[in-house]
Parts: sequence; structure tokens; C-alpha cells
Amino acid sequence: KVAVYKIPPRSTSVGYKCGEWLQSDKIWSGRLRVVSCKERCEIRLEDPNSGELFAACFVPRGQRETSVELVLDSSRYFVLKIEDGAGRHAFIGLGFAERNEAFDFNVALSDHEKYVRREHDKETGESSAAVYPSFFFKEGETIRINVKPKPTSSGTGMRFGGFFFCLK
Repeated sequence: KVAVYKIPPRSTSVGYKCGEWLQSDKIWSGRLRVVSCKERCEIRLEDPNSGELFAACFVPRGQRETSVELVLDSSRYFVLKIEDGAGRHAFIGLGFAERNEAFDFNVALSDHEKYVRREHDKETGESSAAVYPSFFFKEGETIRINVKPKPTSSGTGMRFGGFFFCLK
């Protein structure tokens, strides 16, 4: 469940502050769905009972920061750029009641970006190994970690240091 706010124009180039949005500026409440449509992500604001669309924010590939902005003074509020399909756009405030819901929203957007990046890498044959390191072992191959315990300065415990990786 989310609330949508009419927001004033950005007062500084730094960013938006949800503290400037008055509770009386709340214009709608309902549900939010994040829908991944190939390379584009849609943030849909819908009536929870009828499913009627109130507004949608389209997040094109690589343009998350211009479509969904974090506010400066809260982790539960965002600014969405909504478009009407005819080239006009507006900015609205979006607020979650719970911090964990806002966190899940951010994770959904990040997951979409990772999915798009992986699909792009598959199509172009490029690899994101530097971004997503992976270790693959052949059948029967093992890894051994030698840990050398060292006494702590107080002498009452053991400290582990120096990891050595040996492939067989």
C-alpha cells in the first residue's frame, strides 16, 4: 500500500525532501506493482479493489535515476516521473507506510536492472564477470582453506588470519 502526494517543484538542485510535502497534499492511496517488461520496468499505481490504473512510471533501461528519485530525508519516500504517453510528464511523491516495503520496492527495481544486464550480456556475448564474479569447479575439483590460528594479544583467545586457497 502506498500514498501519492502532489509535490512542489524542487527547491534545490540537490533533491527533494518529503518533509516539504504536507499530509494535506496526499492525492491518492492504493497498491503499487513493479512489472518487468523486457528492458522496460513499469511501476503501476492501481486501485486495490478494481485494479484500475491511477498512474504509471516507466523506467527505461539505464534511466532509473531519472524516473525514480530517492528523497533526501527518508528511506520510505520517492519521487516518480509519470508520463501521459504524449510526451508530457509530471513528478509525484510516493510514500510507503513501512520501511521494509520501501526496501522491497528498491530491491525489485535492482533485480530488474540485473535481469536486463544479464540478458544484454547474453545477446552481445559480453561478460559481466567483473561485476558478478563466479567460481566454477570441475567434477572432483575441491578447494581447501588453510587457517593458521594466532594467539590474541591478551592470550585468552585465538585469532585466525591468512587464508590460502589451493585447487587440487
